[in-house]
Amino acid sequence: ITFGTMAAKMAIRDVARVQKLPLHEADRIAKLVPERPGTTLTKAYKEVKELAQERDKGSDLVRKTLKFAETLEGSVRHTGVHACGIIIGKDDLENYLPLSVAKDSNLYVTQYDGKNVESVGMLKMDFLGLKTLSIIKDAVDNVKISRGIDVDIDNIPLDDKKTFELFAHGETTAIFQFESDGMKKHLKGLKPNRFGDLIAMNALYRPGPMEYIPSFINRKHGRENIVYDLPEMEEHLKETYGITVYQEQVMLLSQTLAGFTKGQADSLRKAMGKKIKAMMDELKGLFVKGATERGHDIKKIEKIWKDWEAFAQYAFNKSHSTCYAYLSYQTAYLKAHYPAEFMAAVLSRNLSNIDKVGLFMDECKRMGLNILGPDVNESHVRFNVNKQGALRFGMAAIKGVGEAAVEQIIDVRQEGEFKDVFDFVERVNLRTVNKRNLEGLVVSGALDSLGDIRRSQYFASYNGNGLFVEELIKYGNRVQNEAAVPQQSLFGGDAVIEKKKPDIPIADEWDKIDRLNREKELIGVYLSAHPLDDYKLEIDTWCNSKLSQFSDLTALKGRDLKVAGIVTKVEHRTTKNGKPFGSISIEDYSDSYRLVLFGNQYLDFKKFFTEGYYLALRGKVQHRFNKEENELEFNISQIEMLSEIKEKAFNSLAIKIPVENLTDDLIGEVQSITEKHKGNIMLKFLIYEPSTKVWVQMFSRTHRVQITQDLVQYLEKRPEIDFKIM
Repeated sequence: ITFGTMAAKMAIRDVARVQKLPLHEADRIAKLVPERPGTTLTKAYKEVKELAQERDKGSDLVRKTLKFAETLEGSVRHTGVHACGIIIGKDDLENYLPLSVAKDSNLYVTQYDGKNVESVGMLKMDFLGLKTLSIIKDAVDNVKISRGIDVDIDNIPLDDKKTFELFAHGETTAIFQFESDGMKKHLKGLKPNRFGDLIAMNALYRPGPMEYIPSFINRKHGRENIVYDLPEMEEHLKETYGITVYQEQVMLLSQTLAGFTKGQADSLRKAMGKKIKAMMDELKGLFVKGATERGHDIKKIEKIWKDWEAFAQYAFNKSHSTCYAYLSYQTAYLKAHYPAEFMAAVLSRNLSNIDKVGLFMDECKRMGLNILGPDVNESHVRFNVNKQGALRFGMAAIKGVGEAAVEQIIDVRQEGEFKDVFDFVERVNLRTVNKRNLEGLVVSGALDSLGDIRRSQYFASYNGNGLFVEELIKYGNRVQNEAAVPQQSLFGGDAVIEKKKPDIPIADEWDKIDRLNREKELIGVYLSAHPLDDYKLEIDTWCNSKLSQFSDLTALKGRDLKVAGIVTKVEHRTTKNGKPFGSISIEDYSDSYRLVLFGNQYLDFKKFFTEGYYLALRGKVQHRFNKEENELEFNISQIEMLSEIKEKAFNSLAIKIPVENLTDDLIGEVQSITEKHKGNIMLKFLIYEPSTKVWVQMFSRTHRVQITQDLVQYLEKRPEIDFKIM
């Protein structure tokens, strides 16, 4: 059981309701209390003058409300059930504890809270559900289906080279506990090569101990000396390069240095973990006494204890960190060895979070994995891996196509793939796969493989009587109904009557943007292409930031930023004072961002407020004008059409070739490809000797190039060539 107590705001609202203080008055006074956790009314009076004035000079009803609220603050208001606390005893718990039944369930709960349950000798365990466990299970199942391999994930080697290379390169997107940008940066510096490094990083990467990460990395690589306050400490701190990282290290050190019993060491752990100052003070005396009796210098012992007191603010449990690091290692192992199957599991378990789906799809592209749209002949309910090793979008991810319809399609498909759309509507149950489902399958591209029918043709008029997609359903129902009633031939036996298939109407193809927008509306992401693909080279070269980074403006503060995207929404509005302002929503490959412009800034740039415009924006993250100091905004200084950026984005193309790869054939190929793409961009070559780091830079006087996708693709496919667009 848990006991919910009255905090300051709740106490005011509850008392106000009983005192019949008007709701708007109660709300106004409650909002005067700072939002900070742990704030009491006593503290609030000192911080908020207006609240203190209400206590001293407010109406009788207000003063009475605040007086009673202060009296009741901290009282138990209601009971609840712990989110994950499970109580374990050697036999029936009713022999040891008073029990009750939880509200709205048949769950037994103890009438003692967690602290008291443990004090009477019961074992309390916190069992938390983790989506990562489902991802691991799904990935293992995917490997079995696609490759026929049984992966014993609980017995993988803990020294796998490919797995540690993945960590060392910071390629940890979708890796449990290791996927943040900050963690990736530290992993690249650490270059972990043993499981213990991962345990330590998992414990260190949190507020407080994070400041020790640079020392941890430097000590691992011998760039910083490892110093111990006492020689006896090396035994327990060696694995973390002399830095105290875990509660268990303090427990062992207290036993080694001061002769603590295991019970006393555990009390020290509990005092540190729960921040119990009184218990810490009591144990300090025991520690100093025991350590000095063993001949240790009092000054060093005092320093050690002082360090431990600071450590108590962020003390972390090694067993907890080890479990999490092990799960991280398992996910990294699967990603390193079975990338497609792992990413299919990750995407499937994140379908409800479109932002994450986009992030993970970008990671798939970085890994060289091909993501294909939904297809009635290959897709499953969720993401799967096809025979060619590509990821197929799950049909249940299509808006309007439920799991029942997908299961029906998969069941029918067992008897053979669908030959065309007519075969499809003839075979599936059209009560389960209804009109809405069929429309979703069409727009998402799931029927594209069933013959040469454009998506627009399904929504074309059929003989002036409804849409072609509706006629298809009528045709399928006729075929299925007639098949249910055997037709007898005049000459004996069953009659085989060929049903006339509806004629496919003619219709213009949807334009690219319309098709992609419809696709995104149903799937949540651009799948077959992206509206910005025509400008990908310009974006990759000119931009120095992505919109996904704007979720943390503090990290971008003061930087001059260049971003580009497509306008997805605009608003022109007027302030209360009658002054015009507007907002514009921009979307790039990574995310979307809404900008609000006022005054001259709005007047200068409102000509760009048109949905479908491709824009390049420059600006700086700075404090918002006339707002609180900590409120930041991206302040735009320049907007241009993305089509006008090309000349500014590309100044030169540098092609780097190691001297040992400089053959006549390669020279001839490079000459031929650059002649095919003549333009105005400077071309230069860097020829270098890798071992001696000697290089020669040469400018082409006869050849200037145009940067095109074909040219870039050629250069990317040649492993002996490196290049950079500047």
